[in-house]
Amino acid sequence: MTEYLAALQAAYPILVYAIVLMFGMIFGSFLNVVIHRLPVMMERDWQAQAREVLGQEPSLATEPYNLVVPRSACPGCGRQIKAIENIPVVSYLFLRGRCAGCGMHISARYPAVELATGILFVLVVAKLGLTPAGLAGVTLTFALIGASMIDYDHQLIPDDISLPLMWLGLIVNYFDVIVGFRDAFWGAVAGYLCLWTVYQAFKLVTGKEGMGYGDFKLLAALGAFMGWQMLPLIVILSSFVGAIIGGALIVFGRDRSHPIPFGPYLAIAGFIALLWGHELTTTWLQFTAVK
Repeated sequence: MTEYLAALQAAYPILVYAIVLMFGMIFGSFLNVVIHRLPVMMERDWQAQAREVLGQEPSLATEPYNLVVPRSACPGCGRQIKAIENIPVVSYLFLRGRCAGCGMHISARYPAVELATGILFVLVVAKLGLTPAGLAGVTLTFALIGASMIDYDHQLIPDDISLPLMWLGLIVNYFDVIVGFRDAFWGAVAGYLCLWTVYQAFKLVTGKEGMGYGDFKLLAALGAFMGWQMLPLIVILSSFVGAIIGGALIVFGRDRSHPIPFGPYLAIAGFIALLWGHELTTTWLQFTAVK
């Protein structure tokens, strides 16, 4: 099967990438739902747990709220969004970025997430192919986008994303899909302990928390997918990306009182390492080799 898909990709690359782009944008549309609803679901769950601990009556709100129901609706007029109005990117352009009911402006972030997901899926398939590694790569990419956007909005990385992602990386690499299982196992362990140690040292010196536990778990997931060997590159790249993007956001007027989360930088670094990590490591070693 893998040989057939590789031959198909070699014979009809444009067609394959167009299909991957289309499916990527569809998954990106679902990601918009995840990014918006998962934090709300988590908050409701926390409130329910708090009521139980305090011995209070449970909330009277019984309407289900999850990733499937209720149907998406305009926050302005409450009009339910029809299927024809929910075609990734196309519907946004056709509606000129406004609700068909009340004309309320729709954030350009929705089509941006859809298009970015499609493009990143294409990059993964172009690099890793229509293979088990490619499938694992698009799954990791999907999760990284969701975790990044939620962390940017709420300064948290949900365990519902990071922990299943770590376990998936270990399961995938049990079959040596990307790296060997031993490397994946120690990648998960070292990924968590690496940032946990930095966190504890920073807290000991300054008395402040420099990052959240979600960052530890996300790096553990990246280690589980790519092995412990990629962790130094991911940490260095994330710091480099963070310095560039953080500086640019400050220069262009971002509120300095609003914290800049580290999760998106880890995700970008992890994506780069997934596709070009070996080339970057080899180039760096050659550059720094003593002749």
